Amino acid sequence: MTTDSRPPAGPHLEWTVVDSDIGPLLLAATDEGLVRVEFHAAPDRPDLIDPVAARLGLAPWRPAPGAEIRLAEPVRRLAAYFAGELRRFELPLDWRLTSGFNRQVLRELDRSVPYGAVVGYGELAGRVGQPGAAQAVGAAMGSNPLPIVVPCHRVVENDGGIGGFGGGLEAKRALLALEGVLPRPLF
Repeated sequence: MTTDSRPPAGPHLEWTVVDSDIGPLLLAATDEGLVRVEFHAAPDRPDLIDPVAARLGLAPWRPAPGAEIRLAEPVRRLAAYFAGELRRFELPLDWRLTSGFNRQVLRELDRSVPYGAVVGYGELAGRVGQPGAAQAVGAAMGSNPLPIVVPCHRVVENDGGIGGFGGGLEAKRALLALEGVLPRPLF
């Protein structure tokens, strides 16, 4: 897989890896919008992008650093978020990697849980008309193709516990600390 400053002809999946305060993130976008954010990324890990490209039926293309086209704005906004300067991403999103109940829950989360706030799994289930579906909400959070941008780190256990997170609990704590929900670590 090579990098190039020119996109290929025809439909393609643009992807890149960016550094962040919680480790390297893979970002991928289609012509519809940002479609994937993946934790624990590395530029030499095609195993992270190939399944996404195959599922969408698109050829993967990794532009040279700084030559991103579809991802230029998501890269800028993620940097602003981690710098504490952005509270809502407001990016075009491609929701094709999720469907049904999971998509419904993720859209509700994106719409109704602002920066600096948290919601319980059970409360979020109630907001989508499925009280008692807290475990299903947990599964939806675990399958979120757009973590951070669609803020599944803001979903916590109803009893006040932090809950799980695909990027790891330290990453979830760091994101919640960035947003002022948890205190920042001293060291």
